Amino acid sequence: MNEDLKIIIEQLELEKNIDRETLLEAIRSAIEIAARKSMNPKAKVTVEIDPQSYQFKVYEIREVVENVTDTASQISLEEALKLNPDVVVGDKLKVPTQPKDFGRIAAQTARQVILQKIKEAEREQIYNEFKQREGDLVTGTVKKVTKNEIIVTLGKAEAILPAKEQTTGEIYRPNDRIKAYVLKVDLKDKSQKGSPPVIILSRATPYLVKALFENEVPEIYEGVVEIKAIARDPGKRTKVAVVSHDPNVDAIGACVGLKGARVRAVVEELGGEKIDIIEWSPDPAELCVRALSPADVLEITIDEENKSIRVVVPHDQLSLAIGKHGQNARLASKIVGWNIDIKSEKVPEQDNILDTE
Repeated sequence: MNEDLKIIIEQLELEKNIDRETLLEAIRSAIEIAARKSMNPKAKVTVEIDPQSYQFKVYEIREVVENVTDTASQISLEEALKLNPDVVVGDKLKVPTQPKDFGRIAAQTARQVILQKIKEAEREQIYNEFKQREGDLVTGTVKKVTKNEIIVTLGKAEAILPAKEQTTGEIYRPNDRIKAYVLKVDLKDKSQKGSPPVIILSRATPYLVKALFENEVPEIYEGVVEIKAIARDPGKRTKVAVVSHDPNVDAIGACVGLKGARVRAVVEELGGEKIDIIEWSPDPAELCVRALSPADVLEITIDEENKSIRVVVPHDQLSLAIGKHGQNARLASKIVGWNIDIKSEKVPEQDNILDTE
C-alpha cells in the first residue's frame, strides 16, 4: 500500500493542487482514530508516518512504573528499558504496537480520506473559479426544471436559477442551452467540507442586460462608452442610459450598431424584450425628459430637497408617458433616481396623476 499511496498522493499534489503534508496529516489522523477503535479504549494511541517511505507506525503511550497495575496505560521499568535504556519511572514511553487487521484498517481509512480530500479540493476549485466570475455571463445546459428552480450544468459545476430570478414568459427544458448572469457564489455549509458551492444565476437582473451589451459593444467593454444607469422590467422593457467618453464616438449609435445589429442581438437573447437606449445627463431634469421618451415633456419642475420631479405632458400622451401599468414612468424614475409625478396639460382636476415613489 505504501508505494501505491505515495504515487496517489504525488498525483493529487500535482493534478488537484492538494498539499502533500496536509493530506498525509489527514490520513495519519484518520488512521489514528481508526486504530483506537480496534484497541483497548483506555489505551492512548498515536500514529506516526514517515514522509519519505510512507510507512505508518502505531504506538501506545504508556507510563513507566515499577509495578504494572493497568496494562492499558502502564509499562514496567524492566520492559521499558529494553526499548529505551534512558527511561526512568514516571516517564511517558511510546510503545510500538500493531492493532488487529491494521493493514486493512489503514488501507480503507487512507482511501476514504483521499476521496474526501479530492471532493474538498474540487469544491474549492469550483468555488474559487466561479467566485471570480460573479458578475459575468455564463452559458450552460439545463439539467433539471422544477417549480422553484432550474438546475444548470456549467462544466463540472452545477448552478441554480431560482424562480424569482427567471424572466416571465421564458420556458426551458432539459438539455436546452441557457445564458445567465452569475449573481452570487457561496459555500452552503462550511462545516460540510464535501458539499458543493452554491452558484446562483439570474435572467431577471438588469445587470444581465448590461453584461450582454458589454459582450456586443466593444466600446462599452473598452470603457469608451459607459452604461451610467439601467432599469428593467424583466421580459418586457429595459431602459439604458449611456454616455461616451470620446467626443468622436456616439454612445447610442455604438450600442445600436450598424443597422441595429448590436441591440438586436441583445433583444433576441432576452426573448424580444424592448430596449430603450437614451443618452445620460448629469442634470436630473434633462435625464428625466430623455428617460420618459417616447413621450414629450412640456413642463418640468424640480424639487431637489425631496428629490422629486413634476412633469407635464400633452393630454394625448399621458398614457404613453405613464406606460402600461405605470411601466414607462417607473423605469424612468429608476434611471433618474428621483420620484416622478406626471400630469397632463389639460383639465388639471381630471388629470391622472402617477407618483412613482
